[in-house]
Amino acid sequence: MVKRKIRRWFRHGSWWRRLRNNSKYRDVLFRYLFRDKQDLLDLYNALNGSTYQNPEELEVVTMEDVIFMKMKNDLSFMIGNTLNLYEHQSTWNPNMPLRGMLYFAQQFEGLLASRGDDFYGTKRVELPTPVYIVFYNGGRMQSDNLLLYLSDSFPTGRGSGCLECTCEVLNINRGHNQALMEKCHRLWEYSEFSSEIEENIRRGMRREEAIHTAIDTCIEKGILKDILVKQKAEVLHMLLTEYDEKKHFRTLFREGKEAGLKEGREEGREEGREEGREELLRELVKKKLIRGKTIPEIAEELEAEISEIRDMIDHSGLDIHDERKGESL
Repeated sequence: MVKRKIRRWFRHGSWWRRLRNNSKYRDVLFRYLFRDKQDLLDLYNALNGSTYQNPEELEVVTMEDVIFMKMKNDLSFMIGNTLNLYEHQSTWNPNMPLRGMLYFAQQFEGLLASRGDDFYGTKRVELPTPVYIVFYNGGRMQSDNLLLYLSDSFPTGRGSGCLECTCEVLNINRGHNQALMEKCHRLWEYSEFSSEIEENIRRGMRREEAIHTAIDTCIEKGILKDILVKQKAEVLHMLLTEYDEKKHFRTLFREGKEAGLKEGREEGREEGREEGREELLRELVKKKLIRGKTIPEIAEELEAEISEIRDMIDHSGLDIHDERKGESL
């Protein structure tokens, strides 16, 4: 069998960009598919047994980048008297009810401000009913659905306290929630396509090859054919290109710091607490210097003080000219 030659560079607009593994490709694909109002309305009808026909009745209120929460939500919209938050997750997160509470609080605050409501007055302020659903296709859930509670995070347990937020998690892996899949064809197509990719990875393919192969297979089967044929280049770029490099490096830095602290505790040496953090920080600073980043830019991306980055460069002998010269050899 001849192995497919995978392109390592990809044209996007007028630029050629290097392909990187996008570990969140399933989340990105879900948001991409249901950005269309008609498909989103079909999903809503399938979940609620409703028969809305006009997609213009659906008002999308998704915030592209919620700075307050440092997260991106997937799909949020109002229809009728409900404010709906639909998220996709491929990794398990027990804090989803907390995420939902913070999101709805911010949305309600914005709604009150836009309407000029006086919540100190004697008249009750009316609010849309919040609904929070997570579509999950990771490997840690065996049932079709699960209800998570914010109060599970309280030391006194579920049902305690004066505040509650629930999150319904729906398993959309292949073979689960068949009745829902039959009602929403686009959701079924998404489930089949992502399952094809995961099957290919389990067979030993690299992620790039797995995605290419899944696209060809699904086109042959008529799955997502309307999108994969007409917008194949855009879909490939979206699935293969790392979309948030700054967040990726911040995560690496934080995990390295935590690893250093853990090693220090285990060995009982105070110096071990900083060793892992400083070593990773030095490597990240070196890479960013090579890329031409300024010291303030590096400090912002790594969430460190400018003075700390400058001292690291001075004491480690990192020379930007030497680093760039070495890269070109």
